[in-house]
Amino acid sequence: MDKIRIAVIGIGNCASSLLQGIEYYRQKKSAEATGLMHWEIGGFTPSDIEVVAAFDIDKRKVGREVNEAIFAKPNCTTIFCPTMPESRAVVRMGRVLDGIAEHMKDYEEDYSFVLAQEAEPSHEEVVAILRETGAEILLNYLPVGSEAATGFYAGAALDAGVAFINNMPVFIASNAAWEARFKERRLPIIGDDIKAQLGATITHRALTDLFRKRGVKLERTYQLNTGGNTDFLNMLNRSRLKSKKESKTEAVQSVAGVRLDKRDIHVGPSDYVPWQNDQKVCFIRMEGRLFGDVPMNLELRLSVEDSPNSAGVAIDAIRCVKLALDAGLGGALIGPSSYFCKHPPRQYPDDEAYRKTEEFIKQYSVVPLARPEAVKVPV
Repeated sequence: MDKIRIAVIGIGNCASSLLQGIEYYRQKKSAEATGLMHWEIGGFTPSDIEVVAAFDIDKRKVGREVNEAIFAKPNCTTIFCPTMPESRAVVRMGRVLDGIAEHMKDYEEDYSFVLAQEAEPSHEEVVAILRETGAEILLNYLPVGSEAATGFYAGAALDAGVAFINNMPVFIASNAAWEARFKERRLPIIGDDIKAQLGATITHRALTDLFRKRGVKLERTYQLNTGGNTDFLNMLNRSRLKSKKESKTEAVQSVAGVRLDKRDIHVGPSDYVPWQNDQKVCFIRMEGRLFGDVPMNLELRLSVEDSPNSAGVAIDAIRCVKLALDAGLGGALIGPSSYFCKHPPRQYPDDEAYRKTEEFIKQYSVVPLARPEAVKVPV
């Protein structure tokens, strides 16, 4: 089969785990493939994904082959596939806009961004790159709070005729105006804000859903997270957290049955601990009442490597978008978005989102017609 050609915005820890995973699973047989939700989707395995374009703004990455740039500072995630093949994609200078928090420019060099001096690309130049490289899908891994920068790249994807996967909490797929634009161009989109394979949000949702189904009244809850990667460093600027907190909070509220008062639910990033690197530690507390109004509480500590925890979900999202492209679908993919993301256009309990995603994969894995051309706008 043809490769699934992707472009990536932000060559940070998440992109590093994704690219390492593509090569790691290329070396595996399906029977050995632990850690994947699906070995194959529509005939595509993880190794059928190829990065053809990449954008970043750090001088330690810009100009380097993407499979080398994923190991450059300030990346600090686990290296589980140290030997990477050569790549034809070189990291290009991206558009800065609000893609970097001011305090990160003055932090210790190993952890901060070191802004490249190359000229930033125009909208037309990004569109041209996406077209020239044959990219089919653009993945957004910009830092939390990059509202303007995300809009810039989403607009470029539309004009280049490229599908979009929004892995971060700026609302594109769940924004009616943006979603309508992708639907009009017959371009699929999955978003917003990727939900880890087994992370804080999915665990908190599962427990909240369990309380509801078992008749336990949930009265108050919190989720506190610490980490030492650039994502947590970026989020020390609390002004960048509005959409992130909304995304994570709504993911829990949507399965609670009776919504909690704002005072009784706190879900969000908490603090930056440099020595944790890409290790994320989550603390969840839930208080409620059982039969006879007898009180109970639950406390949980979850420790995961943050970026690999999202990479397997991204690999499935890429392949689902490819199925949608080949079927000529446009707009938000409702089932996959609800299963893969914290803030989809429509929230479903995770068991229902899983079922809808499986139905989507089954329905579109066999597509008799060639892919219709997306509506492209001249540059």
